[in-house]
Amino acid sequence: MSAFSQLRLDGVSRRFGGQAALTELDLTIGAGEFIALLGPSGCGKSTALNCLAGLLPLTAGSIWQDERRIDTLPPERRGFGMVFQSYALFPHLTVRANIAFGLRMRRLPKEETRRRTDEAVRLVRLEDHVDKLPGQLSGGQQQRVAIARAVVFEPSLVLMDEPLSNLDAKLRLEMRTEIRRLHQSLGLTTVYVTHDQEEALSLADRLVVLREGRVQQIGSPRELHTRPANWHVADFMGYRNLWRGRVERRDGARATVESSGHRLLGEVVGDVQAEAEAVLAVRPEDIRVDGPGEAHNALSATVEVVEYQGRELAAEARTDTGLLLHLRTERRIAPGDQVRLGVDPQRLLVYPADAAAAQTNRVPQASGATR
Repeated sequence: MSAFSQLRLDGVSRRFGGQAALTELDLTIGAGEFIALLGPSGCGKSTALNCLAGLLPLTAGSIWQDERRIDTLPPERRGFGMVFQSYALFPHLTVRANIAFGLRMRRLPKEETRRRTDEAVRLVRLEDHVDKLPGQLSGGQQQRVAIARAVVFEPSLVLMDEPLSNLDAKLRLEMRTEIRRLHQSLGLTTVYVTHDQEEALSLADRLVVLREGRVQQIGSPRELHTRPANWHVADFMGYRNLWRGRVERRDGARATVESSGHRLLGEVVGDVQAEAEAVLAVRPEDIRVDGPGEAHNALSATVEVVEYQGRELAAEARTDTGLLLHLRTERRIAPGDQVRLGVDPQRLLVYPADAAAAQTNRVPQASGATR
């Protein structure tokens, strides 16, 4: 494996005609890190990966492996392994031959090729399937072959482009564990593209959230889960409750916001000013269904929809002023129930509104929620 201490992307940009797909991406990746590029479709994450792989030339910027510039090199000279969403296996070759293909193209000695192939087969636990063709394997087994083929030549960096998106839910969970195990046991440096925030949180050391080709936030899973940098990141990271409002006053790190006739206290994130428009964000699991007694940010609502999800219920409830709330609770509730809800001010984040907040139905108007 070609050793390096860091991989650096300096102002990496890519345009398609007049359209910017990726704009000035700055990112430093340490050896052994697992980085997830995260965002909705069209945000630029796959473009960034393809620029790293050498499959797309840069419009601007540069990529460095320590002091060696590599964006001018063709893909085969970068020494990176790649795992595609579609597996991209050779249908006429056995599992062993698929895994060994890259080594043979590099003209490694037969004994070395056999040793590395056997080791890769063992790592992905496919010893009983080495003589099968891809068409005789399950989707999870095919993905294991694709991963083995990517790591068998001991690359300095492994690039994965939504490798689990074609698998069912159970296999995705199993393969997530396998990918993390391989990353740790082999000391890989990995860049992983996904639109699944749960997948990214469970796998990555750091997440890079993109929107419309621009970085919105770079941080640890904990940082992005608990403190999204703006309401766009909050929206993508599972803060299903996004309400527009107007800031009545700000007291240090907290602000009081009027939204749909409710006065709510929350933690300020960003440049929130008194009398300005704001977006409130809270996760469904952070809305409490309270019994008798006083609650922070108390709201009375009527339950409209309930979904059974095992130990918890996911529900939608609406206040008499039209504010729609998504919540999760272990309490047994049913459509039509009147519930008293509370939100800890530390869990309710207050962001400055922007032009996008005014233009999208994703964030309801302060005067009443839209569905």
